[in-house]
Amino acid sequence: MDKKQALILSAVGSLLAVSFVATPVAAAEKEKCFGIAKAGKNDCASATGSHSCAGQASKDNDPNDWKYVAKGTCQNMGGMVK
Repeated sequence: MDKKQALILSAVGSLLAVSFVATPVAAAEKEKCFGIAKAGKNDCASATGSHSCAGQASKDNDPNDWKYVAKGTCQNMGGMVK
């Protein structure tokens, strides 16, 4: 392997490492807020298992559907953190 290939592989490895480190930090700054998602705008599965994917909420403000919000802001929006 020549120096150019080694440099490219090193750069790609560095980018991958940064992405793995940044993800948990970003998730730590958010929380699941139940009861604020609008129909079709939820972030993931329902707490009751009525659906298993984002964007499948069937009604506004269902207490079993959630969205990620900035940590500490859920209750101000009228939601609850479980």
